Amino acid sequence: MPEGRIIIARDRDTIVGYVTYLYPDPLERWSEGKMDNLIELGAIEVIPEFRGSGTGKNLLRVSMMDDAMEDYIIITTEYYWHWDLKGTGLNVWEYRKIMEKMMNAGGLVWYATDDPEISSHPANCLMVKIGKRIDQDSIQRFDQLRFMNRFMY
Repeated sequence: MPEGRIIIARDRDTIVGYVTYLYPDPLERWSEGKMDNLIELGAIEVIPEFRGSGTGKNLLRVSMMDDAMEDYIIITTEYYWHWDLKGTGLNVWEYRKIMEKMMNAGGLVWYATDDPEISSHPANCLMVKIGKRIDQDSIQRFDQLRFMNRFMY
């Protein structure tokens, strides 16, 4: 994808982790605002042998060192069904806590939303980092995306 970016962590010639950023999927609500300054953390993965080593946190920290990231609202949609619960032996709340701490290392924090997929389970969440150069109009457009069902009863 021409708009995507990927940052890898490697141990010699072996990729041990990566983080990707891209524009939101056209089928998701986050693309409906047609915002050029809204990108999604598409994936972050670390191989089992390197989990717990800080690799994920460092991938996020390094990716946010790029000054260009200050021009974006960066989101991640965390869904428990994407998590490696079986491989880690963690329950959804333990895994959620780890994911939240890792995302915090990159400056992403929890944001409320009425997105149906996120709202479908209490462990799911939206995490966001708003770049320093994001204007108020973009923040308002993003808020409208976060709460599209605000007036439904």
